[in-house]
Amino acid sequence: MNFVIVTGLSGAGKSMAVNALEDIGFFCIDNIPAALLPRIVDFALQGENQLSRVAVVMDVRGVRSGEELNAALADLDAKKIDYDILFLDANDAVIQRRYKETRRQHPITIAQKVPITEAIHRERALLQPLRDRAKYVIDTSLLSTAQNKERVCSLFLDKGESPMALTVVSFGFKYGLPQEADLVLDVRCLPNPFYVPELKHKTGLDAEVYDYVMSFPEAQELLHRYENFLAYALPLYIKEGKSQLMIAVGCTGGKHRSITFARKIAEFCQKQGYTPAVLHRDAARTL
Repeated sequence: MNFVIVTGLSGAGKSMAVNALEDIGFFCIDNIPAALLPRIVDFALQGENQLSRVAVVMDVRGVRSGEELNAALADLDAKKIDYDILFLDANDAVIQRRYKETRRQHPITIAQKVPITEAIHRERALLQPLRDRAKYVIDTSLLSTAQNKERVCSLFLDKGESPMALTVVSFGFKYGLPQEADLVLDVRCLPNPFYVPELKHKTGLDAEVYDYVMSFPEAQELLHRYENFLAYALPLYIKEGKSQLMIAVGCTGGKHRSITFARKIAEFCQKQGYTPAVLHRDAARTL
């Protein structure tokens, strides 16, 4: 099991980190009391409930003392549970500014009725044992949300795994654009198998249609240009923190050219290291 304890200063970006971990397949639990940490690990390892990726947020909201915190970690160590600690930090001025911008109050300010400067000081002292044991420490003071997410994903993604969920869908323009589409590729400019009698009632899932569409030099060149565009653009979406992207490939009816190109685009994306899901929205529609 890949078990991660996400912690750090309030306002340093823990919520963003948890969202990033959820996007790459972690089961996440926010705001757990320190005393419950061993029990959550036990639950995650139980038979049918066994989870492969778990992240928990443990911070000043659920930690009352350094002794309580050390006891919880000691329990994990005694059970020989492997875990990583991710500590999110930021300088005091940045944290104060973020609280001012969001108009929220620091948890210690609420509980102990102290100014935010004192609240930050007490929080640092309380969480110091976690920072000392952290495998990863990220200072988010100068990072954008997208940069912060990219940093978190890079730490916990399996080798070769993409942080962005990719879907390639074929569709017919006559039935409307897919509402979730981020990129729309139009292949209506290519010769249409619909007008070939023996191909009319087949789809791009059939070898005859697939081979017919790709037999034209125009199709080969158009595919090449779309692939060059995607090779350049997809990493930029990841860099900007995009967690999911839908590429929609459309022709008139969504049965021949679009399906063929959706298959080719998905094959290309797979070679680029992505794991695309492929859907053919209008393949089963009657002509």
